[in-house]
Amino acid sequence: MALYLASTSPRRHQLLNDCGFQFEILKPGSDEIEAPGESPRAMVERFATEKALSSLDVLPASARIGVIITADTTVVSPDRKKILNKPNSPEVARKMLRTLSGKTHTVLTGFVICAFDAGKITRWHQEVVKTSVTLRKLTPAEVAAYVSSGEPLDKAGAYAAQGIGMCLIEAIRGSYSNVVGLPMTELTQALEKKFKVVPNWKR
Repeated sequence: MALYLASTSPRRHQLLNDCGFQFEILKPGSDEIEAPGESPRAMVERFATEKALSSLDVLPASARIGVIITADTTVVSPDRKKILNKPNSPEVARKMLRTLSGKTHTVLTGFVICAFDAGKITRWHQEVVKTSVTLRKLTPAEVAAYVSSGEPLDKAGAYAAQGIGMCLIEAIRGSYSNVVGLPMTELTQALEKKFKVVPNWKR
């Protein structure tokens, strides 16, 4: 059965590949527009759902039966009042890092796995995984240097746990891969148990 990852994130591509899954990449067509008053959990659930539904429209013509994976990750501020999505400028990135410095925040990833047959959904699994991340106390010089690297500018929360940003992290409670963009333990278990999709660990 063909497996599709509907994501343009190189980090999600790498995680799925590293865990032994063979898959094709789709580009979902959803807009990811936040709704007023929506909770972070509800938002990642909705975005993952919208990506899954829109992915049915961009499947290859030859794709009759298969399984689609979608995901959405966001960072929630330490006071749990703000969603810290990708910063759109260096100044916003600096502000986010100052907010997270020396504190514990939450990373949420909502993912959807759906099986399809002839363009119609035949099975659906949805889940949200939570990880707590603590950044060490950052100096103004460290914040400036990290932002100048360019790495924070396309990352939720303005840091990359798999990049230079790993030097900023003091502790992670929960799934590391969830912080990167895909909770691989939960995803792999759901694929195996509910969709009979098993990774190939032979090298």
